[in-house]
Amino acid sequence: MKQIVQIGMMFGLITSVNKLNAQQVYNEGVVTYNIVVNTGNNEAKAADLLDGATQKIWFKGVNTRTELTSILGKTVTLHDSRQGNAVVMNEYGDQKILIRMTKENYDDRNSKYAGIRYELLSETKKILGYNCTKATMTDSVRMRGDSMTKRNITAWFTEDVPLAMGPGTYGSLPGLVLAVDVNNGQQTTVAKKVEFKKV
Repeated sequence: MKQIVQIGMMFGLITSVNKLNAQQVYNEGVVTYNIVVNTGNNEAKAADLLDGATQKIWFKGVNTRTELTSILGKTVTLHDSRQGNAVVMNEYGDQKILIRMTKENYDDRNSKYAGIRYELLSETKKILGYNCTKATMTDSVRMRGDSMTKRNITAWFTEDVPLAMGPGTYGSLPGLVLAVDVNNGQQTTVAKKVEFKKV
């Protein structure tokens, strides 16, 4: 009888260890996105400069490093979401610019996105093996001068990865954003790789 109890305890311990090993830890890693721009206009637009760009987001705890690389050059943003401070580094050819931002500066820069609400839909699909849910919204962006234009945005996010994070400003959804479509294909940003590893 004692031997049966010991075997049962051993089996329970092995099962517990296996469950712990199977649980994914989501506090460190990197997500890589591809950006495609299709303005539908033969005349070159500023947005076309982002066509073929890549965006990488490294995350560790509350800290993120976002790196946007395009034909123009590279923009790196380091952000501490606990303190709210950020550093933006732009590298365009030989020109290098560093901008330090306080929490107030950072919040002011992103204030145009405050209050934007998504409508969560029942439509789902898989991206990189993750179950994703569709969300839509409309926002307004300032163009040259004071003119404003509306953008229709569709985002696909996964609650399988409980990180409120994504490309650009679309990280306010309850899960990792894996794809964003602006104005029905005018600009698409899609994750090509998600890695959970030490940063």
